[in-house]
Amino acid sequence: MKIAVPTKENNQVDAHFGHCEFYTVYTISDLNKILTEERMDSPQGCGCKSNIAGEFEHAGVKTMLAGGIGDGAVNVLNAHGVTVIRNCQGDVTELVQQYLDGNVKDSGSNCAAHGQEDGHVCSHN
Repeated sequence: MKIAVPTKENNQVDAHFGHCEFYTVYTISDLNKILTEERMDSPQGCGCKSNIAGEFEHAGVKTMLAGGIGDGAVNVLNAHGVTVIRNCQGDVTELVQQYLDGNVKDSGSNCAAHGQEDGHVCSHN
């Protein structure tokens, strides 16, 4: 299994999925242990309109631990077989370990103000 986390400087979860600096992708063993960690560059532009969901699917990513994320991005990721756990924060490696220990749950809410400040509207379903 692979888990991806939008990441910014100092190994912290980026609060905005679509504009993160890069993604940290963890390979997880059958015993829920972190085996490897690698960096995946973030494409330019909005996450819901980029090809990142397809890249995740091709790489075997099944879970995204995200900070803020819009409806469109969640829909696109889900369509590519990636389950999204929303409103995560903190150190990415610690977050993944907490998730593997069963201590991270999805908040159930997407980023309602996604793109409002720059006129961007996502309408993916």
